[in-house]
Amino acid sequence: MSQDQLLDQPPDSAVLTDYDRAHTTLYLRLLDADADRADWREVVSVLFGLDAAHDEERARQVHESHLARARWMTERGYRQLLQGSSH
Repeated sequence: MSQDQLLDQPPDSAVLTDYDRAHTTLYLRLLDADADRADWREVVSVLFGLDAAHDEERARQVHESHLARARWMTERGYRQLLQGSSH
């Protein structure tokens, strides 16, 4: 996954976005890593190609915002994904 496809923060929307659809696999991997209690620094390195030692604040923000969106997908967004609609 190239970094130019990733935003530092996913769109904050009450509906499923094209960004969500494009990054569903990333969200699943984030949720798996969280369930496994993986170190967030390793997660951002592997999934986002970011070095937390170089820019910890940005790396943490990227991780937390995408993980929060992944959790939103498990609570609400998945319904829209299954319906094939963004409404």
